[in-house]
Amino acid sequence: MDLLKPLIALLAIVNPIGAVPFFLASTQNFGREQRRRTISVASFSAFMVIAVSAMAGLKIIEFFGISLASFQVGGGTLLLISALQMLNAQPAEARPTDVDEGNQKVDAGASIAVVPLLTGPATISTMVIYAEKTRHLWELAVLVGYGVVIGVVTYLTFSASGRIAKVLGRTGINVMTRLMGLILAAMAVELLADG
Repeated sequence: MDLLKPLIALLAIVNPIGAVPFFLASTQNFGREQRRRTISVASFSAFMVIAVSAMAGLKIIEFFGISLASFQVGGGTLLLISALQMLNAQPAEARPTDVDEGNQKVDAGASIAVVPLLTGPATISTMVIYAEKTRHLWELAVLVGYGVVIGVVTYLTFSASGRIAKVLGRTGINVMTRLMGLILAAMAVELLADG
């Protein structure tokens, strides 16, 4: 298994820089402590989704009697849909479109981080597919380690979200999102072909 592919795929799917505008809009009325807690919960949630998907995802699809080939086609299709959204400069994973409505539905700053802000079906299916390709325990540990990397990158990106938004601007963030979408589309086609 090419060990860099899962990390590249995760960075493209999660795309914390693409989530910066949503994060800023969702936390604009938060105090400093509440925003810091939201960042921590979002980062930890991203790590947990990736780690659990890598370690238990295969068992779950086996429990439901789903073949890996079917899951690869389904996962590849999800990735392709996410990639197409990103090529239109939209976030890869499902995110609320109405920020005010989202704010009304959450009762604490940390709650907003558990909405699929970063991770969702595309992330989960990617981890399950790559976990199946592992042949040694250390390779599985590397996948879980990538969850730590994504958590740290998310934490650092959201902590510097104000500066990132000023430096890149909306146009820069859109360009980054489209670039990640292009990479993701190529990986999606590869998964579909494998399936």
